Amino acid sequence: MTGGLLRATLALSAVELRGFFRDKRSLVFVLAFPVMLLVIFAAIFSGTVSGGGTTIPAKQLFMAGIIAAGVMSCGFQGLCINLVQERESGLVRRLASSPMPKAAYFIAKFVRVLVTTIIEVAILMAISLAFFGLPVPETAGRWLTLAWVIPLGAISCALVGMAYSAIVPSANAAAAVVTPVFMGLQFISGVFFPFSELPDWMQSLGALFPLKWMAQGLRSVFLPDALAHAEPAGAWELSRVAAVLALWIVIGLVITARTFKWRGPRVK
Repeated sequence: MTGGLLRATLALSAVELRGFFRDKRSLVFVLAFPVMLLVIFAAIFSGTVSGGGTTIPAKQLFMAGIIAAGVMSCGFQGLCINLVQERESGLVRRLASSPMPKAAYFIAKFVRVLVTTIIEVAILMAISLAFFGLPVPETAGRWLTLAWVIPLGAISCALVGMAYSAIVPSANAAAAVVTPVFMGLQFISGVFFPFSELPDWMQSLGALFPLKWMAQGLRSVFLPDALAHAEPAGAWELSRVAAVLALWIVIGLVITARTFKWRGPRVK
């Protein structure tokens, strides 16, 4: 990274983070919404989930999924709405015509997503551990899995959000166009219910998207290893989790490059 790019990235990253935390709508849609879902559903969920001779409260399975949904909230929902707002205001076009390196804009967006994701995950984990009995990861290997699932998931969702923003017609319509997709993916990705209990067509559809694999990776962090038998493949499949998230990063990069060039503002 050259000196000019580094300075521009640091400056834009600071602006991004200040803008995010000053925007009450962002705080509600991105940070507070997953927390509200966690508190409400964890309070009302009952029953148990079994697998491999081990039984856990059903709410623990749900909490791992909600943490994954929190990552997607920061990367997909929050960033997509933010991009549409900036495009409509003309900010993206003005930045593109400035001497600023174009890459700085995108890197700053990734910084925003990663920082807000870390905060979101920390909040959700703290609430889950303190009030709802989610187990603390027991081994260094589990912490390591957490350390790569979160950033891979955040960046893949950010790029999907960038690509999806190209089809959102206006800032006023952004929440209405983005939020149903975000909620729908939660239902088909094993966030609210055990993934293996979903209809086959839902499993096939959910497996196409990053959220299912983030949730599965996070279940491997927080749940007993015996619960891997409750997954459709009977294992956590961490190598496949990494591969799918990495593939979505590549897909997102390709689509975003095309949409920003041809369908977004005239960035050249």
